Amino acid sequence: MANKLLSAIEDEVFMSAGSVPVVIEGIEHLYDTGDSLPYESSHNSHELLYLRDGKVEVSVEGGGKISLSKGSTIVIRPLVKHRLIIKSGKADILNLYFGFIHDSKELTAAREGNRIASPDKTHDKNSAGPSVTIPGSMAQISIESFLKFADLGLTEDNEMTSHPCFVLTGAEKTEISLLAERIVSEMSSERYSKDLMIQTLTVELMIILSRAMRNEWEENIRVKTGKAKELVAIAKQYMDDNFDQGVTVAQAAQYVFLSQGYFTRAFVHETGMSPMNYLMKKRIERACSLLENNEIKVSAISLQSGFSSPQRFNVAFRKLMGMTPMEYRKRHLK
Repeated sequence: MANKLLSAIEDEVFMSAGSVPVVIEGIEHLYDTGDSLPYESSHNSHELLYLRDGKVEVSVEGGGKISLSKGSTIVIRPLVKHRLIIKSGKADILNLYFGFIHDSKELTAAREGNRIASPDKTHDKNSAGPSVTIPGSMAQISIESFLKFADLGLTEDNEMTSHPCFVLTGAEKTEISLLAERIVSEMSSERYSKDLMIQTLTVELMIILSRAMRNEWEENIRVKTGKAKELVAIAKQYMDDNFDQGVTVAQAAQYVFLSQGYFTRAFVHETGMSPMNYLMKKRIERACSLLENNEIKVSAISLQSGFSSPQRFNVAFRKLMGMTPMEYRKRHLK
């Protein structure tokens, strides 16, 4: 029964997309300070890297250096050279290697390759990439060409195809990380209908990825067509009205229906500073005004300016003004 369902899913996707998504292997890496990493690697498959914990810098050929922190997810295209640099004491990484296959024989071979892989999910720290052989044809099928079947407007000729990688910044990244975890868990198990579950989760992962890419593509259009200017102006007014209420950059981005990453880039493009620095500037300006009144306690000023604690206020004030709030007050009163 399970095999019939698996075949039906594969046939349906073959007819719609002309290829089937396959996860080759899922590997967990746990790096400590001092571990030697390979200088760079590239694979025939797409690589999804989910950072469970720590800080990592990914140096991508043609894409520069990308800083990742806990919860970040990046997808690197096939045959793109890249290198990891651990920036924290420890880094817990989950790698998922996937691609798309036109031929059912290659699909069977890929599935058999998964079965002969080591049941231990934790990979050699000094190696990079999957431990099983990946068909070379997988590198020839782009994620956009496959995702057309989801009817989300992604085509091979849009400019996203030229990007060597893309970082997931929207709400979908949480769903994607959970799906990656479930796929790795299934691959390391011997549960009933394992292959069916893996393929079902893989198709779901591709659909969520397509939604994330579609949102990224649409926000790029907003920025380039000038719509971002209007949205930034609306968000800026919202920040002006609420900075003293502890409003965050994420809340401002959500207010104008943009992801935080694209909102930040659009804000910098329009104003010349990041939204975080803009909020900090507004709060410090309010604090300076309140410090001129000697009757208001500094701890009260921190809250009235939108800071979550006096400690954060002191640190931010010293960083921007070069002195403590009390020193500023004394100079002003003099």
